[in-house]
This record gives sequence, structure tokens and C-alpha cells, in this order.
Amino acid sequence: MSPAASALSMLEHRVRVLRWIALGSLVAATGALTLALVVVLRAPGSPATAVLPVKLDELTVGRLNVVEPDGTPRMILASRARFPGAPVRGKEIARPDRRDLAGILFVNDEGTENGGLVQNGRLDASGKVAAGLSLTFDRFRQDQVVQVKLDEDGDEVNGGLVVNDVPSYKVSSIDDLMRLADETGRMAPAEREAVWKREQERGHLSHRRGYFGIRKGVSQLVLSDPQGRPRLTLSVSEHGEPSIALLDETGRLVRSIDAHAP
Repeated sequence: MSPAASALSMLEHRVRVLRWIALGSLVAATGALTLALVVVLRAPGSPATAVLPVKLDELTVGRLNVVEPDGTPRMILASRARFPGAPVRGKEIARPDRRDLAGILFVNDEGTENGGLVQNGRLDASGKVAAGLSLTFDRFRQDQVVQVKLDEDGDEVNGGLVVNDVPSYKVSSIDDLMRLADETGRMAPAEREAVWKREQERGHLSHRRGYFGIRKGVSQLVLSDPQGRPRLTLSVSEHGEPSIALLDETGRLVRSIDAHAP
């Protein structure tokens, strides 16, 4: 073998040796890192399914599902295009009325919606404003008890706090309400109204008990009876005129007090 060939053969041998050394070092380092992670994650007081924290400066998503270890959803953040229906005990029920909304849904331990923050806002073809925001807190397996809302329709703006008296799910649940809405949706208007009125008289529906906000430039505090009928109203007009109104069960004014009363 010539000197040149001998030198080349020796060089190739050294390269192979260096490759094996590098591979061995990588394997050793990987094993050491894996062992260190196992020790940390399995250390006393560490959960068996511990996850290493990840720090992100920015995250862009169409929908984000926050779930429990068993997969139960607890909070859903979504754009309008990905906004969900209503979660009911782990299943998603279609809500076509939510196609124009984006926001957050709160979900309880059993996987049923119990409130949320939704919003939309746009200009229609004529340039008219159509916008709204709503933050709600639902009773268990029922509809909203507390709502903070803002509605903007053209130049008219209404906003306020609503408190509802909502029956227990043992009397009437969100399942009953959705089933009733589906059944009455195929009825004639008069028949549908009669059915809902009957359910209201049976105590199966919620009743508004209190409202504080602004309607058409008038600030109001309205307190209602257990049937949802306004009985006491405190108002300040858009011109700054205060008044108090007492109403009977039919809505008839029985007494009023204003700034000009003796």
C-alpha cells in the first residue's frame, strides 16, 4: 500500500471513531436528561402527570379549550367562526343563534354551560351600528340569574344590570327549555305564545326581578314581583328630572312622586 493510501485509510478510521464517540456522547446526554426529568417529575409531592411549564409571548388561535385531566371542558375561548353551541353534560348542543358571537363560555364540573362573556359589533350595509356585549352567570343546569349587558342599535344605546329569579333545575332545567323551544318553534305564533305563558304560570320560566341601567337616555332602577311584573320604578329622565312610580300587578300607576310634588 502506498503512503498516500495508508494515510487515507488511517484518516477514515479516525473519522469513524470520532463519529462513534459523538453518538455515544449524545446517547449518554439524552439518557441523563431523561433520568433527570423522571427524578424531578416523580419526586415526592410531584404529580404523576406533571407537565413542564411553557412560556409564550404570543399565541394566535381560533379556539382554545381549557379542559380537566379527564377531558371535561371548563372554559372555551373562541372566535365567531369557531364559537361552540351549548355544552350540556359534556355534549355540545347546536345553537344557531350564536353564529354571530365570539367570546368565552364558562363550563361547570359536569360539563354544562354556566355563563359566559360574548360580544359582537358591526356596521350593516346602511352604516347602522349593531353591537352588543353580555356577561352572564347561570344557575346550575339553568339559565342566567345575573347579566351585565350592552346593546347598541343605531344611535340607541341600552346598558345595565339584570337580576332574574330562575327556578331550580329540579323544577325546570335547561334541557326542558331547549326542548320547549324546539317544540314551539314549529307552532303558529298565537299557539306558541299560549304555551310559553302556561309554562310561565307554572313557575317553569325565569322572571326578571331587578334592573338597573340606561334605556333611551333614562336611567332606571326597576324592581319586580315574583311574577316578573314591575312594581317600583326609580327614574331620572334625559333632562335630569327624578321620579318614583308605584305600580299594581296590572302595571297601572297607583302613585308617583317627582321633584315638583308638594
